[in-house]
Amino acid sequence: MKYLNFSLFSFALSLGSLTVSSAVGADLRVPAFTAYSLPDADGIRFSSRSGSVRWQDSAQSLNWYGEFKNAGKLGVRVALRATDGKDVKLKLTIAEQTREVEIKGDSTNLVADFGEFTLAKPGYQHFMLESPNGNATSLTVEALLLTGPAVENAHFNLKERRNAASVHLAYPVSKETNVQAFYCEATAVEDPLWTFYMACGWQRGYFGMQVNSPTERRIIFSVWDSGNEGVDRNKVAADDRVTLMGKGEGVYTGDFGNEGTGGHSHLKFQWKTGEKQRFVITAKPVDATHTIFSGYYFRPDKSEWMLISSWKAPKDGNWLRGLHSFSENFGGSNGNLVRKALFGNQWIQTDKGQWLELTQASFSHDPTGRADRLDRFMGVEGGQFFLSHGGFVPGFTPFGEKFTRPAVGKQPENLPDFSRKLAER
Repeated sequence: MKYLNFSLFSFALSLGSLTVSSAVGADLRVPAFTAYSLPDADGIRFSSRSGSVRWQDSAQSLNWYGEFKNAGKLGVRVALRATDGKDVKLKLTIAEQTREVEIKGDSTNLVADFGEFTLAKPGYQHFMLESPNGNATSLTVEALLLTGPAVENAHFNLKERRNAASVHLAYPVSKETNVQAFYCEATAVEDPLWTFYMACGWQRGYFGMQVNSPTERRIIFSVWDSGNEGVDRNKVAADDRVTLMGKGEGVYTGDFGNEGTGGHSHLKFQWKTGEKQRFVITAKPVDATHTIFSGYYFRPDKSEWMLISSWKAPKDGNWLRGLHSFSENFGGSNGNLVRKALFGNQWIQTDKGQWLELTQASFSHDPTGRADRLDRFMGVEGGQFFLSHGGFVPGFTPFGEKFTRPAVGKQPENLPDFSRKLAER
């Protein structure tokens, strides 16, 4: 067992995602608030304001993930702050190597020195900090401190946002095509909490399936208001608001904000991971400035289509445009987990009633995916597009890369007559 190095430390606080490009041996400071709590994602309190982590539950471990471009020696220390007089044992595991230190309770302004580790090959590494004697609640963790040849060009997310990058598919459609319906199937492969697999997106809203808690899942259909208000729907003028025109049995409807504003609807339904879910959105321009947008979901338990909701959108008067799908991790405390879904069998129906298959898509991601989180992917698997993000796995898909899936060649079965349904609204 090693004992604590009590020397004072001084490291510059880095902002944003950092790739070390200075000389070998330069220090890399990885803030504690970028780590994750395991096994309970909410078992440790993270504070970006102070840049530290208060370890409320010693049964939890603190976990960092970073990508190393070089093998070699890696010196590892942890910056700490004592909060009471208890002695604390800490254990750090990296690349199947473990070191322990003991911290005396009368110490302050600490740097726990775990010595040198050897990285046998480049790639992502998992740093797990534990408290074997259960006294971690005595400490506040400030940062992971790395030195040595292996640090050169290492990459960590150093921002407080710990979500995996959001990832998107965009389906190209000719501007001359008037799209009155868009059909897409989505199959969840992984289903961590706080995941939204969005199957049918367009210029005014989104439609898909969400994991809200261990016991609750939802089918969500939302339509944006007009105007530029991004947060508070109470500030949206009446002539900019979407208006509810109808909803299905058991569907909740209300407002949403903080991402633009609009009309929200959801059905609490325990859709199953690994089971194909079917979605259709429709558009009916009612005059030059208004369109009714509707979302239909195929209930697998009843083997029938149901309306989730319909909304009349002002300052529109258009058909469906900007067709896309996406996958989002909307709760950052488990942004270390892999999220993956398949998106397939995309079709559109024109205003003439003709069904056309969409077999091409291009990849994009949110700002987090630019440099902070590179574990984001698109591809073709089993004849369907897939999106994957999170997990700190090697590789990535370049922004804008285009993919083509094999054509099914036969329009989806058991589709309602959406032309008739649109005429009824």
